[in-house]
Amino acid sequence: MTVLHEPVHLSDLLKYEAPNLYSRDEVVVASGQSLALGAVVGRVTANHEIVALDPTANDGRETVAGVLIEAVVTAATERKRSVIVSRHAIVLGGSLVLPTTLTSEQTTAALAQLTALGVLVRQFPQSTTNAESIL
Repeated sequence: MTVLHEPVHLSDLLKYEAPNLYSRDEVVVASGQSLALGAVVGRVTANHEIVALDPTANDGRETVAGVLIEAVVTAATERKRSVIVSRHAIVLGGSLVLPTTLTSEQTTAALAQLTALGVLVRQFPQSTTNAESIL
């Protein structure tokens, strides 16, 4: 039997946002990036461009700027416009994309930075729904 894999959709990540696009910021993604939907990103202080979060850096990318709401790939010589959620929102923790090199302390710090921005990270049950338990 062939197994189909459904791609991640914005609704898998973003569970609540404020009306009138208040939660969103338009950004420019730096060149040479390959960022997935749900990527927790930083912002380079010098040029304000969005890049992958890197807690070991000291140029702004070590601080969480928000969560990317679409996948973006930029070539070495291009930049692209995109959108991040950076305030007053709820996201599903299981849909966030963090660098695989983060330690548990760095992951905890990144999630705390999201919370400080007003982006709450929630873990919802994956298995059964209330309707199934009633049946």
